[in-house]
Amino acid sequence: MLWFQGHRIQFVKFSFGLLLRNLSAPQTTLPVLTIFTKDPCPLCDEAKEFILQEVDITLPENSAWYERYKFDIPVFHLNGQFLMMHRVNISKLEKQLLKLEQQGAGY
Repeated sequence: MLWFQGHRIQFVKFSFGLLLRNLSAPQTTLPVLTIFTKDPCPLCDEAKEFILQEVDITLPENSAWYERYKFDIPVFHLNGQFLMMHRVNISKLEKQLLKLEQQGAGY
């Protein structure tokens, strides 16, 4: 477990770097990140939580998000800040990831 925690940032940075380089080539489809898993898999659960945080706006505890985004899903935040809505804007995502990398914020 400690090895995974210590190396996951480097893995994610490496993965995003590969993704960003591949995005500069003309593509007709969006890239897909696939995780192969099984139940139970605590390491898989941790990896999914690290890469993607999902918020179900229909849950009672998320009513503020529902009121804010009920007509605009999907909505994406990066590090807690609004990034985009409706469709994935690859160039915007790439720009923000590069900005984070240059700031040394990590992933």
